[in-house]
Amino acid sequence: MAGDADSDAETEALGSPEPGSGILRVFGRQLKRFRLRAGLERADFGARTGYSASTIAAFEQGRRVPSPRFIDVADELLDAGGVLQEMKEEVARAQYPAFFRDAARLEAEAVELHVYDTHLANGLLQTEEYARAVFAMRRPLLDEETIDQRVAARLLRQEIFSRWPAPLMSFVIEEAVLRRPIGGAEVHRGQLEQIMLTGQNRNVEIQVMPLQREDHAGLAGPFTLIETKAGQRIAYAEVQKSSHLYTERTPVRELEAQYGIIRAQALTPRESMAFIEGLLGEL
Repeated sequence: MAGDADSDAETEALGSPEPGSGILRVFGRQLKRFRLRAGLERADFGARTGYSASTIAAFEQGRRVPSPRFIDVADELLDAGGVLQEMKEEVARAQYPAFFRDAARLEAEAVELHVYDTHLANGLLQTEEYARAVFAMRRPLLDEETIDQRVAARLLRQEIFSRWPAPLMSFVIEEAVLRRPIGGAEVHRGQLEQIMLTGQNRNVEIQVMPLQREDHAGLAGPFTLIETKAGQRIAYAEVQKSSHLYTERTPVRELEAQYGIIRAQALTPRESMAFIEGLLGEL
C-alpha cells in the first residue's frame, strides 16, 4: 500500500526509535501484519479503533506506545489470537524512560516499597495535574505526545495501591517538597490532599522530614528500597537521567540502615498528617 510505504520511509529519514524500544518495533510489525492480513487501510483500521491514520502509523513504526485498551481492541478486531495481547505488559514498560524500566518492573511486583524523596513528590503519590506540570518543565522540552504518555505511565504505576495482597509501603518526604508550589496554587493544594488521602491506606505510612532538623541522615539524596516476592532486596537511586539498581547485599544493607535512621529523625506518620493539614490551612 503506497500510503503506508511513504509514511515508513519518512520515519526512517527522521531516525530510529529510542534505544530499548525494540518491543515497540516488534509489536508494530505484528500489528501491521495482522492489519494487512485483514485487508484494512490505516484510515479504516483507525476509524474502527478510535485513532487517526497517523497514530496507527506511529504504532506500527514503534514511535508511540499504544494503550492497553487499544491492544485489546486491535487483537480482537484483527483476529490476532492473543498475539498482540501477549506483548501488552512489555509494551506498557516501554512507556517509561529507558533508565527507569527495570525499576518500574520491580516496583510493580514489590511486596515492600520504601521511598525517600527530596525534590518532588514521588510518582506514586502524584496527581495527574502535578505530574503534567513536572513533565512540562523538563529541559530539553518534551513534546505534548510524550508528556501525555509519561503522565499516563505515571498514573498507571499507582495501580500498586489497589493490589491485593497489598504491599507494605512507606514514604519519607522532605518538607521543602511539600512547600514547593509546582504547577501553581490549585495543583499544589490538590497534591497535598492526594498525599493525605494516600496516607490513609492501612498499608501506607507517610512521614515528613522537617527543615529544622539538625541531624539528617539523608543528605546524599533520594533512593527507593524494594523487596520482591522472592525475598530479594534491592535499592534504586536516580540522578538526572542516570540510575542504578543495587542488588549486592552490602550497599543495600547500608541504604536500609540509612532509611531507618531517616525515619527515626522524621515526624511520625500521625504528626506528618497533622503537618500537611497545617500546610493546607496556609494556602
